[in-house]
Amino acid sequence: MNPSRPFILRPVATSLFMAAILLAGIIGYHVLPISALPQVDYPTIQVVTLYPGASPDVVTSSITAPMERQFGQMPGLNQMSSTSSGGASVITLQFSLSLNLDVAEQEVQAAINAATSFLPVDLPMPPIYSKVNPADAPIMTLAITSKTLPLPKVQDLIDTRVAQKISQLPGVGLVSISGGQKPAVRIQANPKALAAYKLTLDDLRTTIGNVNVNQAKGSFDGPERASTIDANDQIKMASEYEKVIVCLPQWRACAPYRRGGCP
Repeated sequence: MNPSRPFILRPVATSLFMAAILLAGIIGYHVLPISALPQVDYPTIQVVTLYPGASPDVVTSSITAPMERQFGQMPGLNQMSSTSSGGASVITLQFSLSLNLDVAEQEVQAAINAATSFLPVDLPMPPIYSKVNPADAPIMTLAITSKTLPLPKVQDLIDTRVAQKISQLPGVGLVSISGGQKPAVRIQANPKALAAYKLTLDDLRTTIGNVNVNQAKGSFDGPERASTIDANDQIKMASEYEKVIVCLPQWRACAPYRRGGCP
């Protein structure tokens, strides 16, 4: 049986049936519900910059403000919000739906490169950006404990190994670590004792920063091979700070002195 035969034999009924379908579609379109807050995934990129030891005011003026000036010049940027806290700056960039997220990522990387010259030179690492959706909640939370390792070592193990492997999985946008404990050494200085030697807290901070670095010390260039001299000067134990040598301002070009007196 030909399915088109009833419609061919009854043209009037067929016309009325099509008109009824069209009328039902028009009425159904007008009564469709409209969501006031539709779920739309905007291309969003979050830029995190760490500056340990800096106050929120310093982070705002030296990191957040220069980077916002560079990000504000990007085309397709709809919204930009930032949060400056002690030792960290978080900038969230939301782009228009017409802009591809991969293109937005390239623009963010170019803006970070342009802002590098305006950032502090002693940043421990360059700014890190990731593709995120602030409206999404974490889909999985892992709690890790140890009965044999202290909490700082557990934090370092998770940060350097576990989180790196999870972030490499396909579909993972962001891996964040919270609740850990990073090792830290607090130095309590006596301003009166420093003033007696004509020193300031900034002199002490500069000295500690100079002796607590991890970078190449030089290189040997030969006719066939070039070698780099690398040594880790980072101080990890509190007892090692007692051996740090501080220099008097008038003796900076001569000899340093140890704690307890001048040579």
